[in-house]
Amino acid sequence: MKNFEIKIPVERYEEASELNTNDFLLLQQAREASLLAYSPYSGFSVGAAVRLKNGVIVQGNNQENAAYPSGLCAERVALFFASSRYPGIPFEAIAVTARTKARLISEPIALCGSCRQVLSEYEMLHGQPIRIIMCGETGPVVVFEKASDLLPMNFSAKDL
Repeated sequence: MKNFEIKIPVERYEEASELNTNDFLLLQQAREASLLAYSPYSGFSVGAAVRLKNGVIVQGNNQENAAYPSGLCAERVALFFASSRYPGIPFEAIAVTARTKARLISEPIALCGSCRQVLSEYEMLHGQPIRIIMCGETGPVVVFEKASDLLPMNFSAKDL
């Protein structure tokens, strides 16, 4: 048996105001999107904003359903809409944040495995990295330079 390590570079900012202007504005769009989430069951409202290579920003938010598997995460709502509305335009970055009435979210919010897989697919499709920006309502922000850093041993078309 051989062991190996996977090292993943992560940027950490103590607050959103430390981000570059483009990332800060994208995060603000994600926060705005979280206000419109449909989350009557969990009360956990997630917002996402995707910046495309052409400069367009597309927002998405989580959409829950009483039949739990039928809902959709904010990230995939934004990504799928952006891809269907602007086919062939690569994604540069996505910002994700969340809020809940139950407590103040002061740590970066993590993406689920399905969203990581979808981001990885779009990275491969367009042949360029997608910057991932994650935060809570307040507090630190973490940034990954590419989606594949969130899913280093991903499943892809080459595996089929």
